[in-house]
Amino acid sequence: MRPGWRLLVGQIGWEWRIFWRIPISAFFTFVFPLMLLVLLNLLFSGSTFGEGTGVAFAQGFTPAIAVFALVTSCYTSLAIGTAISRDEGVLKRAWGTPLPRWAYLGGRIGATVVIGLFSVAVMFVVGVVFYDVVIPWGRVPVIVLLLVVGAACFSALGVAVAGLTPNGQAAPAIANATLLPLAFISGVFFPLSFAPAWLSTIASIFPLRPMVESVSEQFNPAATPVFPWPEIGVMVAWGVLGVLLAARFFTWEPRAGGARRRRGAPEAA
Repeated sequence: MRPGWRLLVGQIGWEWRIFWRIPISAFFTFVFPLMLLVLLNLLFSGSTFGEGTGVAFAQGFTPAIAVFALVTSCYTSLAIGTAISRDEGVLKRAWGTPLPRWAYLGGRIGATVVIGLFSVAVMFVVGVVFYDVVIPWGRVPVIVLLLVVGAACFSALGVAVAGLTPNGQAAPAIANATLLPLAFISGVFFPLSFAPAWLSTIASIFPLRPMVESVSEQFNPAATPVFPWPEIGVMVAWGVLGVLLAARFFTWEPRAGGARRRRGAPEAA
């Protein structure tokens, strides 16, 4: 392995360890989606995921909540963590070290992707063991491709949001305010069979609904396998937009008024 890639892998491992030292991050990435998986399966036990589909609720809901867990890690956690690290001067100090900037930022992104994919595996294991979810093994390569493309898309958007966010204190509000409403109109928590056509059209413009629908479709035993080129195209387009925005607005320096007051420093009069 070349030295640069060795540094990248080491940074991913370091960011992984840092993640587990912050309980709130683990809660929203693992525990919160898992709570939703368990509670909604209890509430809708015996029902189908969408009227007339014939698909058991767990079979349709588990892929959707797995996608939500992945996006929570790659988008929300990455955007919030990066913005806070910028305010605290961590990014500025990383800039001044011998570690290549691409390795540092790639380590942050890579760690969130690994954590997100791990959370996906946890959701599917729970779904298979406790709710009789059937894994369509013949479609696994397409599912993995969709998850990887989606992770790349939302990681790029997460870095872009971190660059656009004025400070770390505003990052949680901005990240959650952009993700949670989108999750509700994208079929994460319930199917949108009764949603107005205009709402479905709006949701299809953004990358979350194509990702949720394309992954869930692979788990539908009654669906004819079709390669999801349109859905991948939407995610790739948003990923490119995220890269362009990140390249334009991402900074390593703390912004004016963004740095937190140091412990013990006197407050302004």
